[in-house]
Amino acid sequence: MTTNRGRKALMLALSVAAVAGAALTGGGAAPASAASPAGLDWGACDPAVKPLPGQQCATLSVPLDYARPDGDRIRLAVARLPSTRPGARRGTLMVIPGGPGSSGVQRLGQKGAALAKETDGAYDLVAFDPRGVGGSTKARCGFAEEDRRLVTLRSWPAADGGTGENAARSRRMAEACARNGGATLRGLTTANQVRDLEQLRQALGERKLSAWSVSYGTYVAAVYAQKFPERTDRWVLDSSSDPDPKRVARGWLAGMARGAEDRFPDFAAWAADPDRAGEGLRLAERPEDVRPLFLDLAARLDRAPRASTTPGAPLTGTVLRQALQQALYSDASFPAFARLVSQALDPAGVPVLPPELAGPMPDEAATVSVGVICNDVDWPASVPAYEKAVAADRERYPLTAGMPANITPCAFWKGGAVEKPTRITDRGPSNVLMIQNLRDPSTPHSMGLRMRAAFGDRARLVSVDKGGHGVYLGNGNACGDRAVTRFLTEGVRPAEDVLCR
Repeated sequence: MTTNRGRKALMLALSVAAVAGAALTGGGAAPASAASPAGLDWGACDPAVKPLPGQQCATLSVPLDYARPDGDRIRLAVARLPSTRPGARRGTLMVIPGGPGSSGVQRLGQKGAALAKETDGAYDLVAFDPRGVGGSTKARCGFAEEDRRLVTLRSWPAADGGTGENAARSRRMAEACARNGGATLRGLTTANQVRDLEQLRQALGERKLSAWSVSYGTYVAAVYAQKFPERTDRWVLDSSSDPDPKRVARGWLAGMARGAEDRFPDFAAWAADPDRAGEGLRLAERPEDVRPLFLDLAARLDRAPRASTTPGAPLTGTVLRQALQQALYSDASFPAFARLVSQALDPAGVPVLPPELAGPMPDEAATVSVGVICNDVDWPASVPAYEKAVAADRERYPLTAGMPANITPCAFWKGGAVEKPTRITDRGPSNVLMIQNLRDPSTPHSMGLRMRAAFGDRARLVSVDKGGHGVYLGNGNACGDRAVTRFLTEGVRPAEDVLCR
């Protein structure tokens, strides 16, 4: 992907001036406007969201369709952890979750205490549940139960690489969404999440926002920075992928194949460590033996699935591959996956499936995960082309067996993309800090470099010599954490891209 580096000196001067102004000013109150949404009525949170001490909740009303601002409206669940040091407060820091389909309110509950400690009262911490998620207005496609399992929402080919069943399921799911989803489903887009974020900024009364975004949330943050550059203060993108507007989510899915290959050696080294022997989790004596062991086991389970502790949910080769893909997200997941492999290798063992693989997810959750990626960009419709791509991907990346290149409901999506995707450019203030693991199974470093190239001189990148998905306050790398904290609290970024070893 080409970059926009080296723009005219005038544009660079404007960027420098903009970031200098951002460093000197806090959020501040925005002037009143007749078009601005009403303020938020903060109150106690529902105990079901497991709020942190001091956390407040509210509801924001936004247009269902921004082309019809006086039409139907939907509700978004919002949460806030106010600064405990008003004298030190400089503005609002948005916590933007991943997904599509993750809850911002839940993420604030998971990371809010650590983030508040790191930022030491500099911000009110605010998050919201995007459309279709958590406490916000939801859509429903009415998917059949068998289509709401993680191993069917992710289009894993048949054991022989066939995609016929995937194509039939994808068509069935797209038809269900066209039949049942309506305007609420068509409103599930990144562009609308960005507009909703701008509505929230206005309701908060802030002139600018800072943000910490993760995974898919980095794309939301990038589009916001492109659409509303003057409203961004200190902007952190944690674990980004390629923002190419021709591919968007299709490119993200394809990247998982490379990401699994980058990350697997970390698991192999862990699973061959002699320290694992005492835990009963050592899978091989040498790291290089773990990969063929896994591939052989998956092939045997393709031929002869094993009954698990969950009735009606056997351990198949596909389930094992999906379990690996999830385990690669965090070192903390390695023991459970190694235990699953050990149980499958034991003729007398009974595999215990991870809860997310043991049953279907709720229809609303499946709907938003499909809806956003299909509404955001047009996907190819040729079934033979997907078959060809899967065959090539299986050969090149056997760990993921062709899943990242396979057909999805988006190939049959009624109406196609809702609107044209946004191209990320270097036009805007230089106030973006990116952070990326070198061995990320979901948003591989090579894909993060494409986001970095798109931003040009607007961004700096901190690469971290670690594996897993998500960096800041997540993988224990002090160098990376310091870089983000210093930027959020002092406005200081590295002068150039850096590597944390």
